[in-house]
Amino acid sequence: MMSPEIAAIDPVNPESDIIAKAGKIIQDNGVVIFPAQCLYGVAANALNKKAVEKVFHLKQRSLNNPILILISNKNILLDLVTTISESAIKLMNAFWPGNLTLVFEAKDHISQLLTANTGKIGIRIPVHPVAKALVESVKLPITGSSANLSGDKGCSRADKLVPSIIDHADLVIDAGILKGGAGSTIVDTSESNINILREGRISMKEINKILKD
Repeated sequence: MMSPEIAAIDPVNPESDIIAKAGKIIQDNGVVIFPAQCLYGVAANALNKKAVEKVFHLKQRSLNNPILILISNKNILLDLVTTISESAIKLMNAFWPGNLTLVFEAKDHISQLLTANTGKIGIRIPVHPVAKALVESVKLPITGSSANLSGDKGCSRADKLVPSIIDHADLVIDAGILKGGAGSTIVDTSESNINILREGRISMKEINKILKD
């Protein structure tokens, strides 16, 4: 297997030609390693089953483990989820784009690979300029799972990615050293009572404050 191209990119003002190349790969159901806010992620066409399968294979991930997706704007939610609660709207208005993943009940056409047969899907609008440019370029939801072997720590440097991860990608976008640390906070908004599944960069206190206002 040939090694993928590694493209250095400006993390603040990403070059449009690199974004366009990455977008074309994703639209053709390939795999791109890209910088999210804290860690590098694996981007693939979230609406194509074969593309999603590549992400599971690359990460050696259990099929019982769901994969979150990234979108470019809130309007896309209407095509992906069955209901959007008042609580979800409050949280989106406060924290999107940003480090908050919201879990919704998925529409029937969403791959069960993404939901791990739970019927629920985690969604975020990214804030990192490269990730933001990528989802806007592709014009479809992309996977946002971290670029690491399942169970391992995430990676904040492209030059420290596991070789097997790189070898299964079609392109690696290198934006230098990312923030690292905690990933996104994950909040399940699919039930009447919201549930904080993982506390990340946005604290439980911040979440509760928005919901009480």
